Amino acid sequence: MASEIHMTGPMCLIENTNGRLMANPEALKILSAITQPMVVVAIVGLYRTGKSYLMNKLAGKKKGFSLGSTVQSHTKGIWMWCVPHPKKPGHILVLLDTEGLGDVEKGDNQNDSWIFALAVLLSSTFVYNSMGTINQQAMDQLYYVTELTHRIRSKSSPDENENEVEDSADFVSFFPDFVWTLRDFSLDLEADGQPLTPDEYLTYSLKLKKGTSQKDETFNLPRLCIRKFFPKKKCFVFDRPVHRRKLAQLEKLQDEELDPEFVQQVADFCSYIFSNSKTKTLSGGIQVNGPRLESLVLTYVNAISSGDLPCMENAVLALAQIENSAAVQKAIAHYEQQMGQKVQLPTESLQELLDLHRDSESKAIEVFIRSSFKDVDHLFQKELAAQLDKKRDDFCKQNQEASSDRCSGLLQVIFSPLEEEVKAGIYSKPGGYRLFVQKLQDLKKKYYEEPRKGTQAEEILQTYLKSKESMTDAILQTDQTLTEKEKEIEVERVKAESAQASAKMLQEMQRKNEQMMEQKERSYQEHLKQLTEKMENDRVQLLKEQERTLALKLQEQERLLKEGFQKESRIMKNEIQDLQTKMRRRKACTIS
Repeated sequence: MASEIHMTGPMCLIENTNGRLMANPEALKILSAITQPMVVVAIVGLYRTGKSYLMNKLAGKKKGFSLGSTVQSHTKGIWMWCVPHPKKPGHILVLLDTEGLGDVEKGDNQNDSWIFALAVLLSSTFVYNSMGTINQQAMDQLYYVTELTHRIRSKSSPDENENEVEDSADFVSFFPDFVWTLRDFSLDLEADGQPLTPDEYLTYSLKLKKGTSQKDETFNLPRLCIRKFFPKKKCFVFDRPVHRRKLAQLEKLQDEELDPEFVQQVADFCSYIFSNSKTKTLSGGIQVNGPRLESLVLTYVNAISSGDLPCMENAVLALAQIENSAAVQKAIAHYEQQMGQKVQLPTESLQELLDLHRDSESKAIEVFIRSSFKDVDHLFQKELAAQLDKKRDDFCKQNQEASSDRCSGLLQVIFSPLEEEVKAGIYSKPGGYRLFVQKLQDLKKKYYEEPRKGTQAEEILQTYLKSKESMTDAILQTDQTLTEKEKEIEVERVKAESAQASAKMLQEMQRKNEQMMEQKERSYQEHLKQLTEKMENDRVQLLKEQERTLALKLQEQERLLKEGFQKESRIMKNEIQDLQTKMRRRKACTIS
């Protein structure tokens, strides 16, 4: 809950120590406690370009992310600040401030490329901050975007003949929106003598050069990458806030002491971010909350530390493993709660228990389906099914035991007076046998009339009667009023009654087995029904995502065609055709 967030300031999320990236356990612990969906805004740019000032403004604070006041890069690694979202109730705004790129003290750009890639992977809005105009120098400094194909994989095991560029065709489906902020912008926004909006200026600056020379390719590559990877783009320009001498005290100055134009530009930027930045989502429309962001951070940083490329698919699958395992436990806990509330052992019949199980099982499967995603080969649902089967069998066993205990207790209460009478010799006299049989029938009737004896009622009674056969026979044989013929007839009657009871018990056992088999089939059908519905919903969701990606690619292909870039347009067309083929297959794969 938003009220649970007590981050009075930012905390380092990913440490950069001696060129090694490590996730900070304290920051991960904070993330693990945040259950709301997150809007994640990351800012990246050259060192000492004022990134932290903008992030503090988004946090609604004058101080927080360190601004520093020297030419040295002040932020190391990636810092995080989680605050309640000012415009989206029930959402958290996660601000990620990154260490400045291009710091000469670092010596090489390897870490810069990883910081850049991590900011892209973790955010839903990616802000690139630079000084002055978008000229070739600014583009050269943004070469990190061209490194993304060497730093990120979308699929864990791309086709053998698929190269990095082809794998990067999927980047657009999960990359964040792109915002370019231009600081200390002093020129008039125009091109060819015509005034431009900041967005038009960005579009103009991303135009490609026609030509095939190395120089032309170097010019075009970062522009192509931005256009291809980040279809939704926005640009903001900022005047210099104060005179250069006062820049070191920027965080201490009131808005009245700043250039009014700059103050308005910052307000416009914040308003746009608050209103337009999307909730961070994963493939399948999975909204990212604190624990999910924690998992992504760990997966990506561990991949980089072990020399692998951070992979979107692997990150989602690792997250799914954690959440699906938890979903199984959540479903089982719900089942146990439901059964605990509804079941009173022993139940009158096995079917009564199975009906309660079926209802609780159905609700438990619903809980799992709602909480799970990317259950590859349905392994976790199979695990849930196995655990639910075991729970059912445990309840059946407990039901039998409860019934046995109840019935044994009843037999003790009802029949012990008869046993005492037998011991006292009350029935060891002429005519005693008929009295004994009559008393036995009366007591059996009394036993049958007792409620909630459960499933073992007949078996426990027959077992008891069988154990008393010698006692019954002794009374029969000592009764002098009965002829030998009558005694033989009575023995046969008792045998027939016993055989009839055994046959009845056998039938009951067969009926129970049939009920269990029917229950297992119903259970299978319930799992299948809910799984089928989920798969269909997932299919529709994925198609929506692919349709969005397709629309973005079609727009970019059309722009390339209009600008006369046939080769680039053909490459994009091939990507579009591949995507359309996947979509046709998915549309044809209706689940019946």
